[in-house]
Amino acid sequence: MLSFNQPTDSWYHVSAGPGVARPALDGDLSCDVAVVGGGLTGCSTALHLAQRGYRVVLLEGATVGYGASGRSGAQLLPGFASGQGVLRAALGAAGARAAFNLSIEGMALSQRLIRDHAIECDYRVGQAHVAVKPRQALELLAMQRELEALDYPHTRLLEQEELGQLLATTRYRRGLFDSHSAHLHPLKYVRGLAAAAERAGARIFEHTPALQLQHGEPARLVTATGTVTARHVALCGNAYLQGLAPTLRARIMPVSTYIIATEPLGEARAATLIRNDMAVTDLNFVLDYYRRSADHRLLFGGRVSYSGYDPLGTTRATRARMLAVYPQLADVRIDHAWGGYVDISMNRAPDFNRLAPNIYYAQGFSGHGMILTVMAGQLMAEAIAGQAERFDVFTRLRHRPFPGGALLRRPALVLGMLWYRLRDLL
Repeated sequence: MLSFNQPTDSWYHVSAGPGVARPALDGDLSCDVAVVGGGLTGCSTALHLAQRGYRVVLLEGATVGYGASGRSGAQLLPGFASGQGVLRAALGAAGARAAFNLSIEGMALSQRLIRDHAIECDYRVGQAHVAVKPRQALELLAMQRELEALDYPHTRLLEQEELGQLLATTRYRRGLFDSHSAHLHPLKYVRGLAAAAERAGARIFEHTPALQLQHGEPARLVTATGTVTARHVALCGNAYLQGLAPTLRARIMPVSTYIIATEPLGEARAATLIRNDMAVTDLNFVLDYYRRSADHRLLFGGRVSYSGYDPLGTTRATRARMLAVYPQLADVRIDHAWGGYVDISMNRAPDFNRLAPNIYYAQGFSGHGMILTVMAGQLMAEAIAGQAERFDVFTRLRHRPFPGGALLRRPALVLGMLWYRLRDLL
């Protein structure tokens, strides 16, 4: 059974190596901004604030990139998991378009950070959404039209014959190729951002979970080995915040997701599977997503658990989903299998706001966070510096707690997800 407490079984961790060891907090510190969480959101926040001259302390409960930031499918896509319709209903047409434009800016920001800080993270351009069913082929057409209406010109429809020339499978009816989206090695990426933040002056402490948040001006974070007093706090722990902010925890649900990595296939065989080296995602609600790695493996994610428990046979079940796409890999060994938690919100829209005038947070990326997490860090840095207009585009979104309270909210979600799973199958 996979361990959700140790990510060391992931191909990302093995291929990236152990990383820089950082000390735990020992004693009491004061600073301008305290950041909780050493994932993409936290490291981006720390970097952008340190570049502005703020004294920044970042507390990470485990190690940098421990959570979803270092374990994910790592596809950099525009937009939001909720779709534009949810944003239009809440923000109006102009507000929804402004939010989408910020996601596009986030793509450029990621490229700039990788270039400016020389982050070696296997960055590759190209991604496609693919249709398994006839209705999904129509959904791809609607998706392209909406993107064109938002002045996003980078997509092209791939009909079945052309798609079959790129992917060595007969599973799909149509694809929507995006020449601007990308994929990368997420653990190398987040570690690169952390190193850049430190070079800019931020201090990062690992193995230091924040146990208590005391509101006030200044605010105070209490750990087992010391305290951090700060004029501002940025909460960037997402699904791993635990009990630090109970009102935030009620508005997101940690969902378990799983990825496998095959043995090395060799360059020639791997290239036949995805000839243009793009990342691929289908349109099922319980979706499959996959891509080639730099060392010529297939990385395949295709299983989720809304129960919060790692089911038996995860590796076997995810491998079976892989073989439904690529039956020619039946002879291939699975070298790595791992899982982690994604934080989803009720409406699948991001939840950025303040708990108090000097306490900011960003969460609820809902599996669509490779771009938004880094952009959220820049927006929080801007807001802390007194330029909150762009951050406040997202604070207008209203988020409800999951129904059922602490005991019943997860069973209620499981029942709801069963309907979507049946819809996929039918």
